[in-house]
Amino acid sequence: MGCGETERGEVTRFAPVPENIVYRGVETRLLHGDLVQFVVETGPEAEAVHVERYAECAAAQYALIRGYGFARHVRTSVDKIENGWRGDAVYTISPSLPRGLKTIDAEVVAGNCAENGIPMV
Repeated sequence: MGCGETERGEVTRFAPVPENIVYRGVETRLLHGDLVQFVVETGPEAEAVHVERYAECAAAQYALIRGYGFARHVRTSVDKIENGWRGDAVYTISPSLPRGLKTIDAEVVAGNCAENGIPMV
């Protein structure tokens, strides 16, 4: 099982990801400064929560690639599309723990994503 973080930054366990989920890719867009958008797609076997986790994994890996250790969730929208799901998420990335309730430790989240077979950037 992997870990996620609560709105207060506390680490919690979440259910394992089903093995049959098809991850179709991540599109990353730097919006401004430290604000980054992630558009992800999965196959129809996923559920909304899997799409959200996929975007979170992309954000964690992106933060690490850029030399940052943390990210803060701004928003995520998930929509059912013709043959699967699409998620549109926005995160800020930062070198230190940002203010706010929905923060993630990029190294911890990326490790859990790898453990659960969720692809990253």
